Amino acid sequence: MELRKITDTYSVSPQIDMADLPLIAQAGFKRVICNRPDAEIPPSHHAEAMAAAAREAGLDFQILPLTHQTMTPENVALQRCYIDDADGPVLAYCASGTRSTICWALGQAGEMPADQILGQAAEAGYNLEQLRPALEG
Repeated sequence: MELRKITDTYSVSPQIDMADLPLIAQAGFKRVICNRPDAEIPPSHHAEAMAAAAREAGLDFQILPLTHQTMTPENVALQRCYIDDADGPVLAYCASGTRSTICWALGQAGEMPADQILGQAAEAGYNLEQLRPALEG
């Protein structure tokens, strides 16, 4: 498990395992968001199986699979709601953490300066410079 902190209340990770969920709860996270479509992973890691394991670990679990085609304004807004409405810190995951970071960044456009958004992403290891026009627009 490789947690990368974006803000005090939002972190991202590459694909997690069921065995990671109790550790995620112990680390203080309250909600996990799965941004990885089931078609990309084996059945053992499908969102519903992960959701059941998350609930057993005391975590809220939200499913919002993201691809280039589904990174819509509606899904960006939904991700932001999942973050803002959580009872504490949130961990979102996908294949590498990039989609979860992009979705967060797009959700911050107009709220935070583009340089700050890009800087926080970069500190976590994600170069999102290609998003600058969308973040500034």
